Amino acid sequence: MTVFVKKLDPAAKLPWQATALSAGYDLCACIRQELTVPPGQTVPVPTGIAMALPEGYGGFIFARSGLGLRHGIVPGNCVGVIDADYRGEVLVGLHNHSNEPYTIEPGERIAQLVLLPTPRWEAQEVDSLDDTARGTGGFGSTGSR
Repeated sequence: MTVFVKKLDPAAKLPWQATALSAGYDLCACIRQELTVPPGQTVPVPTGIAMALPEGYGGFIFARSGLGLRHGIVPGNCVGVIDADYRGEVLVGLHNHSNEPYTIEPGERIAQLVLLPTPRWEAQEVDSLDDTARGTGGFGSTGSR
């Protein structure tokens, strides 16, 4: 599959896979100077790119595990969603969950983008649902470790 990506800034980097089997494509900060994310704050970080995703797909922005585990830096909305009809700049709102400021360097890998199918569906109201072994059991209902 080919995804058309437009650089909005000459310094922008196209998304790429770190390894041949990586599920996520790295997104980089397209900034001219360092950008600090204060503790407990969320900062929008430009990527300098816009995309035309294929119909039937969405782009989902996930945290990079190293940034999240080592520094507490993750997308502020947990998972960002890029709709197939969106043509604006891809921004990543990064939140700092740590107690220390984190400085993003120009060109730094800040998140990863995964394309997933988004099938069309419609909600149909019903009076009841079929029974399952789990039933209405919610959080923790399937056992704990």
